[in-house]
Amino acid sequence: MKKNKQFFLTFCLVFTFLITNVFHSNAQENESIKSRSLFWEKVQFGGGLGLGFGNNYTNVTVAPSAIYNFNDYFSAGLGLQYSYVKQKNVYQSNLYGGSILGLFNPIEQIQLSAELEQLRVNTTFKEYYGNFTDNFWNTALFLGAGYRSQNVTLGLRYNVLYKENQGVYANAFMPFIRVYF
Repeated sequence: MKKNKQFFLTFCLVFTFLITNVFHSNAQENESIKSRSLFWEKVQFGGGLGLGFGNNYTNVTVAPSAIYNFNDYFSAGLGLQYSYVKQKNVYQSNLYGGSILGLFNPIEQIQLSAELEQLRVNTTFKEYYGNFTDNFWNTALFLGAGYRSQNVTLGLRYNVLYKENQGVYANAFMPFIRVYF
């Protein structure tokens, strides 16, 4: 009889331990799945594509990005950029890098932004300029404002680090269209 009590007590303890761990494990997994899905519900993907063609000139840009919406007012994200620029018989450039983006929406239709961009620029000049290369890093800090309608923002940004005849941008002011899905 004593063996039966010990067996029963051991069985109950093991059974309780297993059931507790299974339910606890399932609760943790469900919580983990729930928190992962809540994270991805707040992420939006977007970016920009650019094509420019002219008199012996080509410019192709691909710039994907993603943002995380902390709430209805604040978002932050990361972006990548690659550009190929060529002026026939003059120069050819490859620009690549990334950016950190912060967005603030004081009201639904207005979007304020700050973006720190770092690009590596590799340029090869042709015979006209003496066949040489110019490789450098270009840093830009853009402050912008735009009108937002659903997932599209149209606006203007200003590069506060702009210096005339230095870097890759011809002007401190740049229009933008930002789209996130």
